[in-house]
Amino acid sequence: MPPELPHTIADRQRWIGVLAKAEGAELRRHESALRDAEYQLIRAPEIGMTLVRSRMGGSGAPFNLGEMSVTRCVVRLADGRTGYSYLAGRDKARAELAALADAHLQGPQKQHWLSELIEPLALAQAARRARQDAETAATKVEFFTLVRGEN
Repeated sequence: MPPELPHTIADRQRWIGVLAKAEGAELRRHESALRDAEYQLIRAPEIGMTLVRSRMGGSGAPFNLGEMSVTRCVVRLADGRTGYSYLAGRDKARAELAALADAHLQGPQKQHWLSELIEPLALAQAARRARQDAETAATKVEFFTLVRGEN
């Protein structure tokens, strides 16, 4: 087993979240570097369904919103590091690349992968979110009530 590098659960949760939201083209830019290691598929990319639950207003009683497609993958590098991915959608190649990235991020080149892969992906996702928020805000309608006197 490889020596475990210090990273917190929160660190790993963050980078797995960023990888899960990455677009396929963004991960494919790093494909040759990610695949430049001997690895085996522990769980080949596979597509399944998951039930999505929600709450009315965020705090009401839970209800089943519906189902969505998910793709998962597990890889193990030759040195024993294991990478996981669970992604919304049906993109097997993206799931495999995300699992490889997770495995590499647990190794001695963690800082390289954080600066070259995770941080640019996080910035691109924040920019997309800001654009979407701006587009949504442009359609916001303000309602007000006029008081028409006493009855």
